[in-house]
Amino acid sequence: MFTPKFIKFFKDLAKNNNREWFNEHKPDYQQFVVQPMAEFIEAMAPRLKRISPHFIADPKPHGGSMFRIYRDIRYTRDKSPYKLHAACQFRHELGKDAHTVGFYVHISPQEAIFGGGIWLPPNEELGKIRHTIADNPNEWKRIKSSTKVKKLFGGVGGDGLVRPPRGFDPEHEHIEDLKRKSFFLMRNESPDIILDAHFIDEVEKTFRAAKPLMEYICYAQDVEI
Repeated sequence: MFTPKFIKFFKDLAKNNNREWFNEHKPDYQQFVVQPMAEFIEAMAPRLKRISPHFIADPKPHGGSMFRIYRDIRYTRDKSPYKLHAACQFRHELGKDAHTVGFYVHISPQEAIFGGGIWLPPNEELGKIRHTIADNPNEWKRIKSSTKVKKLFGGVGGDGLVRPPRGFDPEHEHIEDLKRKSFFLMRNESPDIILDAHFIDEVEKTFRAAKPLMEYICYAQDVEI
């Protein structure tokens, strides 16, 4: 699905991150980025269904699993209009945006990242996850201490607060996790992995390894998996 021209497009875009260049090379973007990403998403659909029927793989380039290349520049000093990576999220069927629990794939000239979790959920949903960790510490510990989780992902990731969140015991055994604002298991590889014929197998294997965390988050939010 993916070829070296996928990576080359983003390397060239990094040197020419402006609308004039992008519009001139939009056919390349469609052929070497959008099309293979859509094919990848479509090929992942039956594999994802075997992992869980509640996560959606939609190959539509607009309104589907694929993220748009356009950056939101309203609240940043960096006004370059385009992202320097391609990404897709296989989010839960009940979710509406990128802050929903889901599986994720991100590819840039520097790295390929894939796994699962939840990124900056709304306060109510974040509170549910934190309370579930506080009330079910043994199951959380089992996920964190899994040999597969440590080997494949290096542990649970996600930025956190400096101080413990209000209402939680600062001495809790999982206080560093209770501080988190996001929870995910992400595998980080060289971008060359996307050129391997078995890349899609590696993504499926990685999603399966992340499933215990996904189950935990879905349990916290009272949604099916």
